[in-house]
Amino acid sequence: MTGTDSRARVVAPTPAGTLHVRTVYGGVEARPELGVTIRFGRGRRPGVDVCVGEDDLWVSRRHGELFYRRRRWWLRNTGRQLLRLPRDRLMHATTEPVPLAVGYTPVFVRGSGFREHLVELYVTGHDDERVPRRRAVTLPPRRWPLDDDERLLLVVLGQRYLLYEEVPRPLSYRQAAEQLAYLRPGDDWRERRIEHRIEAVRRRLHAGGFPYPLTHDKSAGGPSGDLLHNLLRGLVESTTLVPPDLELLEDGP
Repeated sequence: MTGTDSRARVVAPTPAGTLHVRTVYGGVEARPELGVTIRFGRGRRPGVDVCVGEDDLWVSRRHGELFYRRRRWWLRNTGRQLLRLPRDRLMHATTEPVPLAVGYTPVFVRGSGFREHLVELYVTGHDDERVPRRRAVTLPPRRWPLDDDERLLLVVLGQRYLLYEEVPRPLSYRQAAEQLAYLRPGDDWRERRIEHRIEAVRRRLHAGGFPYPLTHDKSAGGPSGDLLHNLLRGLVESTTLVPPDLELLEDGP
């Protein structure tokens, strides 16, 4: 790799388990060997191996490190600001190290204002040694089965998500019932019925391996996150619900 190519696009053939680290200032790679540690932050060598956020005083001089143990690469936050991982997972300096999966992982370092600085990580897998990824068949996202009534109900509740608003929230069951009464006046969509249908969808998708929590965590004595938000977010991210579905809201009398 040369220049500023992203690790998401190109990784030179290397043995399985090799870690590639890149920022806009450059990058390094390391073989999977016990005791190897790569440090990144605002500083320069020898304090860090990869520079990130060079002009941002919110980024620590040593903000994070990657190390190899138990046959895996691990990420640790050693800075004052948070690290953000995929699925909006946040890491504080007190958070336990996180193991990296094979493939591409973007890590964002929180900076000043609304700035975030990207650290690209790529762990080579066995497939990288055999198949040129640029020519491989594209894997489709996993979409979740919904019947026509469920799709309509979820589009009504999640229309702000399908508009890709910055911080979307679901409509309330009352708001959804009012809109459904206009769209389907003969279907008797009351709040209680909406609640029961959403609960049935949540339980079915949870049993099928949905990527976000959809049921109450009884062992913790309370709900596991915002369940309706999790449901809508996962359906939009998987492209089970897509913007053209908003046409369902134009079928009023």
